[in-house]
Amino acid sequence: MRRLRVHHRTGYRYEGEVQASYNEARMLPASSDGQFVLHSHLDITPVSSNHSYVDYWGTRVSAFDVLTPHRELTLSATSLVEVRPRPHEPHPVDWELLADVVGTATVYVEHSEQTRFTDPAGEVRELAETIAARHASPCDAALEICTEIGKRMEYVQGVTAVTSTAKDAWIDKRGVCQDITHIALGALRSVGIPARYVSGYLHPKPDAAIGETVVGESHAWVEWFCGDWRGFDPTNLIDIGDRHVVVGRGRDYNDVAPLRGVYAGPFGSQLFVTVEITREA
Repeated sequence: MRRLRVHHRTGYRYEGEVQASYNEARMLPASSDGQFVLHSHLDITPVSSNHSYVDYWGTRVSAFDVLTPHRELTLSATSLVEVRPRPHEPHPVDWELLADVVGTATVYVEHSEQTRFTDPAGEVRELAETIAARHASPCDAALEICTEIGKRMEYVQGVTAVTSTAKDAWIDKRGVCQDITHIALGALRSVGIPARYVSGYLHPKPDAAIGETVVGESHAWVEWFCGDWRGFDPTNLIDIGDRHVVVGRGRDYNDVAPLRGVYAGPFGSQLFVTVEITREA
């Protein structure tokens, strides 16, 4: 078990004075299997009205508006979370049984359909089909599919944007965790394996000393269903363990974006983001 303190600071600097802004933030984790939230808090500047709720996908949302003139919007989320290893038990489900189960619940159907972000390139579909054909177990197939995609993609910042799709990123095999996750989701769904997008944080230093603060960043990975939900980090080619903190789940990035909103004022804004993670136990 690890106890991690995550400090996530983000916001917008506007190119002029904004009269009002209306926003949603998904930056605070919730207790779930493998993690327990000891404390979490979101500070918003300028001071605004704030309404919190849990959305359809089970993610904590802070909806707020700022109705006074401002040139900068800043959010600072601090969370203290105990994270435990997540064992992956064998799931004796074959392809036929998986297909039968998928049709029994909305949650599986919703994570089986492609979205604009996840719709895969033809090459990715062929890769997934080839791998799936040599496995009797959908879970084993899913693991190899995600591993192969992670190996073929190079993690490079700045070559894609939040609006980039799986097809965009696959063209030159470069992107960030969001892109790699979208490609993996599209591949899994193309062979009938329900899969969902997970957003959160990853402590980047496995051997960090207690009390050591390191620079981190928001992270994304996949979970697929093969009798139970099983997570994997295709960007780093590792299982989900006690360095991953879950914030939200959805069909793709659009369901779990950390911050989104609209504003009334001059055109143009600059997003800023910093993440610091401290191991406290």
